[in-house]
Amino acid sequence: MTFRPLHDRVVVRRIEAEEKTAGGFIIPDTAKEKPQEGEIVAVGPGARDESDKVVALDVKAGDRVLFGKWSGTEVRIDGQDLLIMKESDIMGVIEQSAAAQKAA
Repeated sequence: MTFRPLHDRVVVRRIEAEEKTAGGFIIPDTAKEKPQEGEIVAVGPGARDESDKVVALDVKAGDRVLFGKWSGTEVRIDGQDLLIMKESDIMGVIEQSAAAQKAA
């Protein structure tokens, strides 16, 4: 099944945080917070402005983004836990430097 969000909504897959602290301690599942970082899976066509023109979104599928702790609505599509949120709930896009992209 494919899912296409409407208007200025996006579908985000959470990216799980590291299970160890910088000091090497393993964090148990009960103490973990939900990650606030994710990858855009799908985007809607955009919102309409006052003159009824569609304004395209600034994010695209594949972008890594940061969003608020309580942003979005959790849904399950094809066995995956995803979030549907408005583009305005996204705080920013995480961009890799050129050196980091070459290493990956």
